[in-house]
Amino acid sequence: MNARPQVTVLHKLLDAPVADPDRPALTCADITLTRSELVAVGRRYAAALRSRGLARGDRLVVTSDVGPMLVPLLFGASRIGVVFSVLHDQVRGEVLRHVLADCEPSLVVAGSPATRGLVGEAGAAVLAPEELEDEMSTAPGVDDAVPAPLPVDPVCLIYTSGTTAMPKAVVSTHQQMMFAVHAIAERLGYRYDDVVYCPLPLSFDYGLYQVFLSVLAGSHLWLGSAAEAGPALLANLLRSRATVLPAVPPVSAALLRLLRRRGGERPPLRLLTNTGAALPADVPRGLREVLPGMRVQLMFGLTECKRLTIAEPDEDLIRPGSCGLPLTGTEVFVVDETGERLPAGEVGEITVRGPNVMAGYWRRPELTASRFPRRHGLFPELRTGDYGWTDDAGRLYFAGRRDDIYKQDGFRVSAIEVEAAARRLPDVDTAAVLTPEAGRPEAVLVVTGTADPATVLSRLREHLEDYKIPAVCHVVEALPVNANGKTAKAVLAGQLAEADRV
Repeated sequence: MNARPQVTVLHKLLDAPVADPDRPALTCADITLTRSELVAVGRRYAAALRSRGLARGDRLVVTSDVGPMLVPLLFGASRIGVVFSVLHDQVRGEVLRHVLADCEPSLVVAGSPATRGLVGEAGAAVLAPEELEDEMSTAPGVDDAVPAPLPVDPVCLIYTSGTTAMPKAVVSTHQQMMFAVHAIAERLGYRYDDVVYCPLPLSFDYGLYQVFLSVLAGSHLWLGSAAEAGPALLANLLRSRATVLPAVPPVSAALLRLLRRRGGERPPLRLLTNTGAALPADVPRGLREVLPGMRVQLMFGLTECKRLTIAEPDEDLIRPGSCGLPLTGTEVFVVDETGERLPAGEVGEITVRGPNVMAGYWRRPELTASRFPRRHGLFPELRTGDYGWTDDAGRLYFAGRRDDIYKQDGFRVSAIEVEAAARRLPDVDTAAVLTPEAGRPEAVLVVTGTADPATVLSRLREHLEDYKIPAVCHVVEALPVNANGKTAKAVLAGQLAEADRV
C-alpha cells in the first residue's frame, strides 16, 4: 500500500485530491454523492453553521436519522472548528436530556419530529434536516480564512452507552482521530476501488470511522441500517456490489444464515472486519465456506482509543483467539491490581498507550483521572477495564470485560469462554452468560437454537472444567441486541426476570 501523508485535521481528509473526483463516494437512502460533491456540500454546511453563529469550540448534535446530509455536515462542522456529536435516533427521554445538558449544543439537527420536540422542550436550538438545507442555500460562502481548528482542538464527542448511569462523552481531538484513522488504514488496507457497505450507525465509533477510512482510501461508502440483519442485508450487499463489510457478530451470523439458505448470486466481498465483541469461530469458518474469496480480519478496541490491536487477515486460522498486534506507534500490555506490568501469558487488565488514546471524558475530570493515569512519558495510559493476556510477540488475547469476569466456587471464570464453548454445541446458535450479581447469585447461560436446556449444561463438560459451567440454562427464541448490534444483557436479564414473574 502506498504511503499517504499524515492529515492532522479531519476535513483535510476530504480535501485531499483523488484520481477521479467524480466517482461515487457516498450512497445513503438511494442518494449518491461524488467526492467533489461531498466537498462542495460540506463547505455549504460549514457556511450555514457559520451564518447561525456557530464557531470554533461550539457543539453540534446530529441524530443518525438525518439521511445523506449527515456525512457532509460532519465535515462542514470540522471545517469551522465546531465539535460534533452523533446520537442514535432512538435516544430519547432522560438520556437525551442528559446529553443536551452535558454538552450544551449550540444547535441540534434531528430527523424525528418527536426528538425535535424533546430538544425544544429542553431549550436547545433545533432544526429539521430540510430546514438546515434551506439555510445552506442562502448562507454566504466560507473560505479557509475563518478561524481554523488546531490539531489539538476537540472535533468529536462520542457518548458511550451507560448501563447503570447516564452516558459519558469521550473527547476526541483532530490529531488523535487522524492518528487512529491512518494507523487503522495501514492495517486494513481499504482500496480505491472498494465499496464499503456499513450497516452500523454512525453514532457507534466503529460505524463513524468507516466514513473516515473510506474517504482516506477514496472508496465508495454505502451507508445501510442497523436494522438490516434480515434479508435486506444480503440484498443490499448484492445491490451495492460491496467488497468490504465492517460487522459485529450478530451481523456476521445473520449473513451466514442468509447465504446458507439462499442459492444464487453471492456478494463480491473480499474483506469482513469484526470488533465490538468476540466473533464465534464457527461464523468465520462458515462464511469462508460460502464466500471462499473473502478474508476475515479481527480487531479489538473501545471508544476511548478506537483500536488497540488488529490481527492480520485470516490470522484466526493460525492463532485462534488472537486479537493481533498493537497499532504502529502504540503499546498494549496488561497490568495487575497495583498497575504493575505482567509478563507474557498472565491475565491482567488490558492497558494501552499511544496517540490513539483519546483526550478524556467531557466534563468528567475525576473519571478521566481514574481511567487515564498519565505515566511513562507524554501519552496517557488508558486502563480499559477489560482483561486479557499477551504472548511473547505482543499479540493480545481477550479474556473478558470487567463485567464478564466473575467468581464461581472461588475460581475466576470468563463469560466469553463459557459463551464460546456453548456455541460449539451443534444445536446452539448464539449464547450469552448473565454473570452473578444482586438478585442473581449464580451465573445463568442463555442460548438460542434447538438445544434442550436440560442437556446443554451436561454437554458443556466436554469443553469446560466443571467449575466454569453455569448452574442454570435457558433457551430463548432470540437474544436482544442494542442499537450497535451487541447483545443487550441488561435487557435479557429483565426479560428472564419478567418471565419468572409470569
